[in-house]
Amino acid sequence: MAAEHVVIDLDEHGHEPAERSGITHGNVANRRKLLPQLVAAFVIGVVLGGIGVGELRDSRAQRERSTVVSLVALPESGYSGGSNSRGTVRLNGQLTLINTGPAPITIRAIQAERPGVQVRGMGQARLVRPGGVGQLLVDLQLECSTAFQPEPLSMRFSVETEDKRLREVRYPVALVGSAWQEDALRMCEPRLGS
Repeated sequence: MAAEHVVIDLDEHGHEPAERSGITHGNVANRRKLLPQLVAAFVIGVVLGGIGVGELRDSRAQRERSTVVSLVALPESGYSGGSNSRGTVRLNGQLTLINTGPAPITIRAIQAERPGVQVRGMGQARLVRPGGVGQLLVDLQLECSTAFQPEPLSMRFSVETEDKRLREVRYPVALVGSAWQEDALRMCEPRLGS
C-alpha cells in the first residue's frame, strides 16, 4: 500500500479553509455579544452585593441595639407597712425604672446588698419600653445606724433583652435624701431615742 503524502504550501498566507474561517468569525461575533452581557451581570452583582452588605450591616446594627441596656433607677415612696426590730427596719418600697436604651427590656430580678442594707425585688417581671417608665415593688431591710451612707448603693438588675438573653446590669442608687430614707427614719426615730 502506498502512503499518502500531504503537501502544505507555506508561501500562501490568508487562505484558510472556509469552515475554519466561519468558526473564527462566529466566535468574534459571539464575543462581542457576550461582553455587554458580562458587564451587565457584573453591574447587577455589584448592586445586589451592595444591597446585601447594607442589609447585613442594618441587621447587625439592629442586633446590637437589641442587646443594649441603659436604665435609670429611682427610689420612690411606696411605704405599705414595715417593722422595726433591734435597730433594723423592714419596708415595702417602690423603685421607678426608666428605660433609656433603644430597645424594650424585661426586668426579671432586682437585688442589692451592703452592710446595713438589703434590697430584693418582689413580684412579677416587668416589661419597660424604650423611653418608658416601670414601677417595681421591693423589699427593703435597713439598719437604722448604718444604712444611709453617702456613697450610692450598687443595685443589680437581671434584665432580659430583645434577643431573649439575660444580662446583669448595675446602677448606683443614692439612698441619702431618698424617699426610702424618709420612710425608714420615721420608723428608726423611736428606736434611736431609746
